[in-house]
Amino acid sequence: MEMFAKDLSALAQSPHRQWLTTLPQQLNSFLQSPHGEFKKWQRVLKQLPQLDTDHASLGDTVQVGLPEQASDSDRARMNGLLKQLQPWRKGPFDLFGLFIDTEWRSDWKWQRVQPHLNDLSGKQVLDVGCGSGYHLWRMLEAGASEVWGIDPGELFLTQFQAIKQMMPPSIGDRAHYFPVGIEHMPSLQSFDTVFSMGVLYHRRSPLEFLQQLKSLLRSGGQLILETIVVEGDETTVMMPGERYAQMRNVWFLPSAKALCVWLERLGFKNPEIVDHNPTTLDEQRSTEWMTGESLKDFLDPNDPKKTIEGYQAPIRAIVKATI
Repeated sequence: MEMFAKDLSALAQSPHRQWLTTLPQQLNSFLQSPHGEFKKWQRVLKQLPQLDTDHASLGDTVQVGLPEQASDSDRARMNGLLKQLQPWRKGPFDLFGLFIDTEWRSDWKWQRVQPHLNDLSGKQVLDVGCGSGYHLWRMLEAGASEVWGIDPGELFLTQFQAIKQMMPPSIGDRAHYFPVGIEHMPSLQSFDTVFSMGVLYHRRSPLEFLQQLKSLLRSGGQLILETIVVEGDETTVMMPGERYAQMRNVWFLPSAKALCVWLERLGFKNPEIVDHNPTTLDEQRSTEWMTGESLKDFLDPNDPKKTIEGYQAPIRAIVKATI
C-alpha cells in the first residue's frame, strides 16, 4: 500500500474521507492480482532519471521541466523507457523537452469543455475514467484545489505516476489516482464537479452509471458528460452489434437529446448539450507513441462518414447538468 500512502492520507483530510470505508481493501485486492505486465511497468518508473524542477505549465501541452534542466542522454533514456508504457492515448505532454504525441489530442476536447464549466477555483473535482490523467492536470490549471481520478487501467495508472513523479510537489501532491471502477465507490455526495468523458458507451447499464455519477456529487454540483452519440431525437438510442468502430465493448449510443432525457429522468437539473461534433482524423490518430490502429482504420475507406461495420461514424457530444 506504500504506492498509495500519500493519496490515502490526503483522502483522510478531504471531504471524501467516507471513501476510506471501502477503498483500502479494494487497493489491496488490486495489488494482489494486478495485470501481468504491471511489475515491469513499475520497474520503468524506478529507472526514469531523477530530475528536479519547479517549472510546470499545465496548458494544452502539459509541460514539466525545461529542456535545459535535462541532458540529451536524460531525454534519450526517458524516451526509451516511456515508450515501454505504450500506448499513450491521452495527452500531449512535454517532459524536459521530450514531447509525447499521444493518440488523442485531448487538448482539443478540453477546449470544447472548458467554456461550460462552473468555476473550479478551490473546488474538489473527480474524473471518472481518467486514463493517463491528462485532464486532471488541466483541472488543476483551471483552479481546482484537489483533483481525483479513477480508472481501473494499470497502464494508465503507471503513465500518470510517471508524469506525477516529475511534477513539482506543490502541483503533483494535489492530483490523486486510484485504480478502481465507479461501481466500487460509495455514495459520497462530496465532489463539486464530476467529469465522465469517453466512458458511458462502455457501460452495459448506462442509467445505473449515470445514477452512480449523481451519487458522487454534492448538492448543486456539476456533471460534465462527454460520450459518443448518434443523430436523432429524444427517443433515439442505438445498440450496435458485436463491434462498433472495431470496439467490442460498446453498448448503448443515445442521441444527445435522448441523453438529456435520461439525465432528467434520473433527477439531474438543466441538462444542456454544449457541443456536438464528429471526431476527426486529426484529433484521433496513430503516432510514434501509439503505433497501433486508430480512427482511420476503423472507418469505411470508401465513406469516412461510416464505421467499417457500416454504422454512423463517431460523433461526440458534451452535456452539462447539475443536481
